[in-house]
Amino acid sequence: MSNDNTKHTDSSTSSQVQSASHTRKSIILGISLVALAMLLLAASGYIFFGQPEDIITGQVEVEEVRIAGKVPGRISEFLVQEGQQVRQGDTLVRIYSPEVLAKLEQAEAAKSAAEAQHQKALAGARKEQKEGAYELWQKAKAGLEVAEKSFARVERLYKEGVLPAQKYDEATAQLRAMQATERAARSQYDLALSGAQREDKLAAAALVERAAGAISEVEAYRREGALLAPLDGRVSEIYPHRGELVGTGAPIMSIADTKAVRVLFALREDQLSKVKQGTRLKGFVPALGDKAIELEVTKLKDLGSYAAWKATKPRGQYDLRTFEVTARPTKALEGLMAGMTVVLDKGQI
Repeated sequence: MSNDNTKHTDSSTSSQVQSASHTRKSIILGISLVALAMLLLAASGYIFFGQPEDIITGQVEVEEVRIAGKVPGRISEFLVQEGQQVRQGDTLVRIYSPEVLAKLEQAEAAKSAAEAQHQKALAGARKEQKEGAYELWQKAKAGLEVAEKSFARVERLYKEGVLPAQKYDEATAQLRAMQATERAARSQYDLALSGAQREDKLAAAALVERAAGAISEVEAYRREGALLAPLDGRVSEIYPHRGELVGTGAPIMSIADTKAVRVLFALREDQLSKVKQGTRLKGFVPALGDKAIELEVTKLKDLGSYAAWKATKPRGQYDLRTFEVTARPTKALEGLMAGMTVVLDKGQI
């Protein structure tokens, strides 16, 4: 009786094991069939509907102008701050340059000296100089009169045979010397009366003009100490701090031209069939609450081999180059700033 019970128990246990094994196989088979069905469904969807359309995004950029000074100096004052809106002609910063001030003083001193020289050339000799030249001339005239009388006596006696030829030659030489002295004295007196020569006056006037030009040049450099905004825009960044030294041409700040806004996209060449210069694109700006924006393509540029899209499958694909597409808003969009993302509407590319 005990052996019959044992056989019955073993038979029941074996049946349960076989039933559990059959159940597991059924579950595994069912899961496999479901997975295969899903795979076939996905494949059929890929075949009939194609690849999902890419979401194309671009980034907003603005043109920036760097502000730099022509003269070296120390930053004495900033009149604007980062993020501030400025208008063309607004004073942005002041630079103190002692070297320019020193050159201005030198130029003004040189101009004063040139003007004094010019006035001297125009006025001619002073009264005392004129009187002194006249007295020298009169003295030379008196000496010439004495020499002429002496020569007349010597000449008469020489002709009468009283004096030798040597005395006659000496009297002749003395007369000629006194004549030359009188002419020289007369020339000095005439020069004192007429003043400087025309060439001297022109040269003095040229020195005055040259000194005035030097002052104008230094004044222009001095005005460069106050840098003005060349356009309307927003101060995007200020580089040095107040009190720092800046050299010639060193950038001091950047101004973003808020009117020169552009959006840059990176597209594969297989996405360019509908894109060319003048193409209108529509999209939205997530940072502005998905506000709509319309763009016009202005430029397409190959980014080079370093930005090429490489095929990953051995068959059916090939490398594609990437192009940078530049587009500008067709009208101003309030709140649009550099760095914001623009998402293109689907179905355009």
